[in-house]
Amino acid sequence: MNIEKTTIKDLIVIQPSVFRDERGYFFEAYNEAKFTANGLDYKFIQDNQSFSKRGVIRGLHLQANPFAQAKLVRVLEGEILDVAVDLRKESPTYGQHFSVVLSAENKKQLMIPHGFAHGFSVLSATASVMYKVDQIYHKESERGIRYDDPTLNIDWQLNPDEVIVSEKDLVLPGFKDIDWGF
Repeated sequence: MNIEKTTIKDLIVIQPSVFRDERGYFFEAYNEAKFTANGLDYKFIQDNQSFSKRGVIRGLHLQANPFAQAKLVRVLEGEILDVAVDLRKESPTYGQHFSVVLSAENKKQLMIPHGFAHGFSVLSATASVMYKVDQIYHKESERGIRYDDPTLNIDWQLNPDEVIVSEKDLVLPGFKDIDWGF
């Protein structure tokens, strides 16, 4: 398992060691001891899975404290652009975002700590995304930022005419309108 630091502190890309033979492949998607040894000390309590078609943008989502969630995101089928936005006010990268292509083929995972908004766009015909979280879902703590916020200026790698966004996500506030105290 290779743990790669990103341009944003505490945001990690994980590239598992994949063992292939004539039967197929095997890899450890998660190993608590290896995570802990690398300073990634999370206790995951739930796995979530979504299926989406090309053009779907989910996000940018988060939960406010004390229900903030850390997420370990991976793709089971297809390809996505996974995006995390640093919302930690004391961070030198506050308001910056990082994106990485996650796919069933590259098997990369993104470890998103507390204090980040998260979203993804589907780049393939369809995609199945699975992610672990370390906190329960708490509806009253749900927050989000519009996917097309001009301050963040995220390139979702989609043509505007193919973007599909939920009604719920279309009414989210812009980045300049948030103050959630991470």
